[in-house]
Amino acid sequence: MNSTWYQLSNEAEIDSPSLLFYKERIQRNILQMIALVANPERLLVHVKTNKTLEIVQMLLAAGITRFKCATIAEAEMVAMAGGNYIVIAHQLVGPKIQRLINLRKSYPDKFITSLIDCEENALLHNEIFEKHNLIAHIFIDVDNGMNRSGHPVNEALFELYQFINKQSNLQLHGLHVYDGHLRDANFEERKEKIDNGFESVNDFIKKIENVGLSKPMIIAGGTPAFTSHAGRAEVYCSPGTCVLWDWGYGDQLKEQHFEHAALILSRVISKPAPGIISIDMGHKAVAAENPIDKRIRFLNLKDYELLSQSEEHGVLRVKNWDAIKVGDVLYGIPYHICPTVNLYEEAQVVENGQVTETWQVLARRRRITI
Repeated sequence: MNSTWYQLSNEAEIDSPSLLFYKERIQRNILQMIALVANPERLLVHVKTNKTLEIVQMLLAAGITRFKCATIAEAEMVAMAGGNYIVIAHQLVGPKIQRLINLRKSYPDKFITSLIDCEENALLHNEIFEKHNLIAHIFIDVDNGMNRSGHPVNEALFELYQFINKQSNLQLHGLHVYDGHLRDANFEERKEKIDNGFESVNDFIKKIENVGLSKPMIIAGGTPAFTSHAGRAEVYCSPGTCVLWDWGYGDQLKEQHFEHAALILSRVISKPAPGIISIDMGHKAVAAENPIDKRIRFLNLKDYELLSQSEEHGVLRVKNWDAIKVGDVLYGIPYHICPTVNLYEEAQVVENGQVTETWQVLARRRRITI
């Protein structure tokens, strides 16, 4: 592979910091995702990573028809792109319930569903949807070990399942099972934990069938569990990071062979002291939720250490200080791409080694129109 695949022939025209999307690599990642499950209908790609209408359209063109979202804005973006099956992977509360109804009314031909994990919210949804003469499409959010949201797998979960089934304006479609806490670097160890955690879900499914209820649809996992759940023929997988990939998962999930398709372009803006350079990549340019040594990995810079960041500056210690010039371009892979994309209003799209167009990161907004 060409070691400078990332370098732009027209980099002098591109302002910094900039988010770069490498279109050919995105396309290959999409095809690799499909190859892992054989049938694109088994994918509910999570759009929280890319938040971009054009990438959703690329996924649709490849035969992927189902999508998962984190926000109503992301769901609206998918609907705008032409997606017809949309799962909002949150339990909606407060004004968001009315926003969901508004979204449903704006796109009456789309299947749009959200999560519920308690009777109280089920009753509230039933009441509000009844007033609007609509049926709320529901998945039960199941907690099988992450302890972030969802209902634990116990007898009360079965009671909730039956309760929702009895509501006049709720239609229960299945279970949403997210095991994002299982991220062991060793694939066999990770797979064993994921499989063990899923046993209680399988037992619950059998219990549902034993009382004569129809078998629920199962949406399971994210990117770390993708290669484990891909082997369960009846499970729908919802990876997201795979579309763009990042340094964190690239190092951690060695069994997944995706390509880095999103980089940050930055420039050296100062050489304030021997061995020290400053770049225009601060907290506002790359996700800063991780420690300083897990934020950005530069492809065309060696022997460096990111010392600090402020809002618009990043300070690095480098060994080849004399060879570096103010204005030099650096290309970096974010450690965590999802919140990094969310920092940018637009992405510069790279084809054949040059930026050819700009895509809006539309769903970074909390609200588009609804």
